[in-house]
Amino acid sequence: MTIRVGQGFDVHQLVEGRKLIVGGVEIPHEKGLFGHSDADVLLHAMTDAILGAAGLGDIGHLFPDTDPTTEGASSLVLLKEAYAQVRKLGYAIGNLDCTILAEQPKMKPHLEKMIENISNVCEISPNQVNLKATTMEQMGFVGREEGMAAQAVVLLEKNESN
Repeated sequence: MTIRVGQGFDVHQLVEGRKLIVGGVEIPHEKGLFGHSDADVLLHAMTDAILGAAGLGDIGHLFPDTDPTTEGASSLVLLKEAYAQVRKLGYAIGNLDCTILAEQPKMKPHLEKMIENISNVCEISPNQVNLKATTMEQMGFVGREEGMAAQAVVLLEKNESN
């Protein structure tokens, strides 16, 4: 068995006039995350972790923000495509552990649906996905509600006997 670990980090600015989508869930809020796609900070960090563990670069390499076909795209679709590339190399997700950094709105009520979305897209059990959320205690850009961030760690497994 070969195992590889990847980590990802992403940050997006909060702006008016955009929907707030985190973990593939639209969350009621007066601001949304700014970006080329739907700017789902959690799924972007997760995608970076998965791609990084497989040695395939990052989300910007696979889906550059200059590509008009990904403008406004669902990050669930991007995650699915990225994970398909990783699966072609024979890797499967052992587990994902992620943290969302957001002052407002509270993420806890939405974590279960996020886990469901992620496990469905990656075709893994929900118990392989662990999500946490924390505030920055009103410090920094997250604490001032100027943006959100997320970090992710993934364990990829590959059975070498196949």
